Amino acid sequence: MTTKSIAVVTGASQGIGRATALRLARDFSGVVLVARNKESLEETAIEVRSLGAEAMIYAVDLREPQSAKTVIGEALKRFGRIDALLNIAGAVPQTDLFQMTDAQWDDGMALKLHGARRLTIQAWDALKASKGSVVLMSGNAALDPRPGSAAVASINAAINALAKAFAEQGIKDGVQVNSVAPGAVMTGRRRSFFESWAPAHNLSVEDAIQKFPEKAGITRFGTPEEIADLMSYLLSPAAKWITGASVRMDGGEIKTI
Repeated sequence: MTTKSIAVVTGASQGIGRATALRLARDFSGVVLVARNKESLEETAIEVRSLGAEAMIYAVDLREPQSAKTVIGEALKRFGRIDALLNIAGAVPQTDLFQMTDAQWDDGMALKLHGARRLTIQAWDALKASKGSVVLMSGNAALDPRPGSAAVASINAAINALAKAFAEQGIKDGVQVNSVAPGAVMTGRRRSFFESWAPAHNLSVEDAIQKFPEKAGITRFGTPEEIADLMSYLLSPAAKWITGASVRMDGGEIKTI
């Protein structure tokens, strides 16, 4: 554990965000946990503390512009520094391009893109002072946009671009910025998707889950813990020269050079 090092993790109540918060509890002395569900955040906080790190929770809606200022301000008041910001929060509906409403598009952008943008801007001065790091959560759909996942792909592509813009400024200011693009990771949210998708395709949920990897050209689903390990690596001294990158981890689903 690094002495007096603080990580802020959004989406920390479940899935990849929760797994990342627990992984970083081994690397940081304090973890600030951010999501909307206070009860789930408290459960994550108990596990973070059991791993030896301090935990601070903020149950806020990052779609609200004031939330970023509140989270960063209170984190600095408590700890006096921020060394890493992990922008993981954000779920975008996988709705067909021709059926998705303006409200659904706006909601997806408000949390995953603008929530991350505001937090990064609010934390920037603290990250400059600590020579810290930022990771923004994207996804491999950005590299393979299809009608059924148009919003996911478009917003993830925007996040990749936003991360590169922050990274350009970060080269001048001493802040490392990257994005991570996971593929098919088995989270509670993904299972919920299969529970609604499978009946419409005359499949049981378990059959749909079993068939998906072969259809996607991968051997299995990824785990939240694997993405969390990648996050930890990107924040480590060994990865300090990686900046402005979109790091894809998807079991080979997207095959590009």
